Amino acid sequence: MRKFLASCTILAVSLIGSAAMADQPVRIALLVKSLGNGFFEAANRGAQQAAKELGNVEIIYTGPTSTTAEGQIEIINALIAQKVDAIAISANDPNAVVPALKKAMQRGITVISWDSGVAPEGRQMHLSPSSNALIGQTIIKLAADELPEGGEVAVLSATSTSTNQNVWIGEMNKVKGNYPNIKVVTTVYGDDLADKSYRETQGLLQTYPDLKAIIAPTSVGIVAAAQAVSDAGKIGKVNVTGLGLPSEMAGAVESGASKSFAIWNPVDLGYSAAYLAYELAAKKAQATPGGKIPMGRMGTATLDQNREAAMAEPFKYDKSNIAEFKSVF
Repeated sequence: MRKFLASCTILAVSLIGSAAMADQPVRIALLVKSLGNGFFEAANRGAQQAAKELGNVEIIYTGPTSTTAEGQIEIINALIAQKVDAIAISANDPNAVVPALKKAMQRGITVISWDSGVAPEGRQMHLSPSSNALIGQTIIKLAADELPEGGEVAVLSATSTSTNQNVWIGEMNKVKGNYPNIKVVTTVYGDDLADKSYRETQGLLQTYPDLKAIIAPTSVGIVAAAQAVSDAGKIGKVNVTGLGLPSEMAGAVESGASKSFAIWNPVDLGYSAAYLAYELAAKKAQATPGGKIPMGRMGTATLDQNREAAMAEPFKYDKSNIAEFKSVF
């Protein structure tokens, strides 16, 4: 009888422990390039939406105060110590964060990159916001469409090591021959800092007096460039385009400093990243070449041979629709 009661007690404790474990939320760290960036704050809103849909999911929104790999590495090590279930990172450097992320995976933590990628050995999959080729084609076309006679165009990027920026500019350069009257004169780097991006734009305007357009495929840089063009009295002479947030670019569009720009929806991007991280962490899917992983309302991510997937095409914003979207993100 005592053995029977002891067995029942052990069984009950075991069942209680299993139930308690089942009730533990899946903790997903959304690790962004830096805090205080409107793009990533919008992505966090999307991640929170995914958590609410999925249920029993906790989003830990985190990032360094400046766009450095060192800051992200420090946070990754802290997340490992916290034993989170997944890390979804938009990387400041594709290679520098790899050793820390490999350590996380060795501890059983799911790791995906999104927006700005990580070298394949440092993550299980990568989600691009759009097709890299389509983004590259879009940003040069936005500039060319406003320059029927052609002219000089410069690029204002984020950091020189930013994975997504470099890939998009590379794709842009592949198709710039489609616009023979467009001459891309240089690429400068604002490091995703508003003040430096502003100064770099001032330098472009001084160095290239015949400049007709600035392409900034960075949400920080495009706003700073538009402000610099406005302050220099160059509205109507230099068009600022690229990738930006409607809420931050509305004034530039309304003033004419920017004729148009493009972006995917960062809310959808954060939502998709969180959804994918959950599917992998919960062992509902595997990140294998050719694999298909659900992304909730955004459909399905189909992985290529490098275990990379694209979310959606970029969308153009201009005077016809900026008022509609500027209050959204």
